[in-house]
Amino acid sequence: MAGFILKRLLQAVFVVLAVTLIVSFAVRLSGDPAIMLTGAGSVTEQDLKNIRQALGLERPFIVQYLSFLQGIVVGDFGRSFMGGTSVSKLIGQALPATLLLAFASLLTSIAVSIPLGVYAAVKRGGAPDQLIRILSLVGLSFPNFWLAIMMVLFFSITLGWLPPSGMEGPKSFIMPALTMAIILTATNVRLVRTSMLETLSQQYIMVARSKGLKDWVVLYKHALRNSAIPLVTYVGVQFGNLIGSIVIVERVFNWPGMGTLAFDAISARDYPVLQGSITVLALFIVLINLVVDIAYGLIDPRIRTE
Repeated sequence: MAGFILKRLLQAVFVVLAVTLIVSFAVRLSGDPAIMLTGAGSVTEQDLKNIRQALGLERPFIVQYLSFLQGIVVGDFGRSFMGGTSVSKLIGQALPATLLLAFASLLTSIAVSIPLGVYAAVKRGGAPDQLIRILSLVGLSFPNFWLAIMMVLFFSITLGWLPPSGMEGPKSFIMPALTMAIILTATNVRLVRTSMLETLSQQYIMVARSKGLKDWVVLYKHALRNSAIPLVTYVGVQFGNLIGSIVIVERVFNWPGMGTLAFDAISARDYPVLQGSITVLALFIVLINLVVDIAYGLIDPRIRTE
């Protein structure tokens, strides 16, 4: 198991290096930060050159990239071009908000998906199964930005129950977390149902039932544990997709997270903030995938043996 983890860690290092290299190169194609800093005022080419030199943009790309990697090792992502604030400080302020929202969405989705998926599998072909499958298809058809706007219109403007934007307390989590959770649940329910149907047809489930075990024991202790591997795999994949799509949701709800930070950095061509934000998000995605790989062995001893 230790060798397996070490191998995954080495792969993670190469993935992060590739991500940082691509991002560092791509952001420099978006425009000149010196022009953004001067605004609409009239400046000479010498003024722009002085600004680029002050920002370190006159150095060759490889030198800038190696300097960025050196900073990552010590946790220093540089300073924002726009305000001079430490990028590490900006990330430290935004990251908790994004992680709280992401994990709240995932946990809500899992808490709803598992019982609904199991129930749909048990009632296969019946009215409850048909209803759950129809609702999951409807959930898949909702664009996240449209669902977010509809929630603001209904729960905030029409009913006045929830704050429309910002992060002001527990109530502020409800709409953004539900927006993401509804879309995630639509997929997870179908995944749990399909996996459970396959597992329930296995011979060892019939043996467990013949021993007189209670239905909930057979379903949740025997069948669900063996059906969980596809869900665990997909949840790891979902986390990466969640980070990508959460940018739009954070903008709709004015959520002070990494998505908003990265979006503002793109608009301002703030290279250090954008590089630091994406690097940290990539690290978390790689970490989640590593945890998923380790969870395989904990759920299914056969994988651990292999």
